[in-house]
Amino acid sequence: MSKTCLECRNGEKFETSFSMAFQPIIDVAAQKVFAHEALVRGPAGEGAWSVLSTVDETNRYAFDQQCRVKAIELASSLYGQDDNVSLSINFMPNAVYEPRACIRLTLAAAMRTKFPTKNIIFEFTENEQLDTAHLFNILRTYRDMGFRTAIDDFGAGHAGLALLAEFQPDIAKLDMALIRGIDTDTARQKIVKHTVAMLDDLGVTPLCEGIETVGELQVLADLGVKLMQGYLIARPEFESLATPQYESLLKVA
Repeated sequence: MSKTCLECRNGEKFETSFSMAFQPIIDVAAQKVFAHEALVRGPAGEGAWSVLSTVDETNRYAFDQQCRVKAIELASSLYGQDDNVSLSINFMPNAVYEPRACIRLTLAAAMRTKFPTKNIIFEFTENEQLDTAHLFNILRTYRDMGFRTAIDDFGAGHAGLALLAEFQPDIAKLDMALIRGIDTDTARQKIVKHTVAMLDDLGVTPLCEGIETVGELQVLADLGVKLMQGYLIARPEFESLATPQYESLLKVA
């Protein structure tokens, strides 16, 4: 076992305390929670930057590993025993040097807490320059192991359509810049309409995040979007599962 692997397993090289908040992702058509996204927070609920600002190339491996474990441990303590709700965990592709080696701690945490691995979604962002061959290796490995994958901020990063041509994740989260004010912006409506149609053709489920108004929710529902996330539905709750505001959803049912 490499030194880096031992450091990750033992929690070395990342000494900043942190915890998690959870924000629900809603299936609007079914009016139920599809998943909760785990979001890093300080130990007393401080913003993510209080933790992320301490991450650098010397400790990002350990940070990435500890985030996965913390998310699974907290979720397993909050989810109901019979819940079939997924857990979306953000990961840092540049912190994964070998997918099967770096997944061991995650699998151990899931086994220890009896959290179903089939309900884990690994979410990555494309807003940083990535080694795409390395990224595809990670994603294909995770898929082969039964995990689902999601791309965050789709349409705002370096890879975009080129990445999608090479690998189709289970979920694509459209960048919130496309969602903001979509109910009054025909250009955004057309872009999202055709993006959703393309994703459907590729077998990728579109998810719209950053929804803040009923108008935005209504337009997205009319465009056929089922999975949604945003402050209108529920804000992240520190070390707790937020209750969605279903009255907002009933208006578009």
